[in-house]
Amino acid sequence: MLAFYLSLALQDSPNPNLLPIGPKGVVEIGAGLTRLKDGQPAEVQDVVKAAQGISYVFVGEQHDQAGDHLLQARVIRALQASGREVVVGFEMFTRPAQINLAPLTLNKWTLAEFEKNANWKTEWGFDFALYQPIFEAVRDLRLPMVALNVPRDWVRAVSKNGPNGLSAEQQSQVPPIDLTNSNHEMVFSALMGGHPMGNVNMKNIYASQVLWDTAMADSAVKYMANRNNKNLVMVICAGSGHGMYKQGINYRIKKQTGADTLTVICVSGENMKVSKGLGDFVFRGVNP
Repeated sequence: MLAFYLSLALQDSPNPNLLPIGPKGVVEIGAGLTRLKDGQPAEVQDVVKAAQGISYVFVGEQHDQAGDHLLQARVIRALQASGREVVVGFEMFTRPAQINLAPLTLNKWTLAEFEKNANWKTEWGFDFALYQPIFEAVRDLRLPMVALNVPRDWVRAVSKNGPNGLSAEQQSQVPPIDLTNSNHEMVFSALMGGHPMGNVNMKNIYASQVLWDTAMADSAVKYMANRNNKNLVMVICAGSGHGMYKQGINYRIKKQTGADTLTVICVSGENMKVSKGLGDFVFRGVNP
């Protein structure tokens, strides 16, 4: 969803991957996974090991990168193979779509039927084939799925009118839109190309981004709270902008519950350097 606004970005924007948030230092990364605390190459099993005792694993994607979705699927399968009980949370589906997710988990629909019956084109719209490895893992392992997002008209209302754009009923279904996280605002501003945050329109657009993060975190927390299972882990599949520097969905989960989120951020580019604070792991993908 953030990609809609990124088209406004300026060419001389600050590098979102090199912001002074979190642990100090810069790591040069190669292709594949890198563990940011020591800058060493990593494998999916390192992610699984780091996730021990953690209930939320955020794997932030670039929506149009096939390699990112293959990584998400690999993390899901590896966590399940390690003995964890995995549930997958999706930015791609809004809460009203939850009713359409179980048939794939129960293997009652083929992938083609799921794409059609879950209204993929209107719920999300990116090429379904990019996400197919994730849904194959869900089907093969019979994993529950959670629709994390709120309806698009909620986001549009806040983007237009600010936090008060939601009706009283809508406000009752999500935590308050808290705009006081200056680190998150720094990330958002960098992703927007350093666009000035002073005008009302930009403030409202920022509020809509906070609504996304807050609502998706709330959906995840509510699902997990109802199960009280320490072996359960939710893999959150969402755009990287919703988790960079642990200031998005992961920040809102932490604020709501005190729980840490293991964070993997997917990036792209050659000869890249990133801040150590970008996440726990970073993945520079190579499309197959």
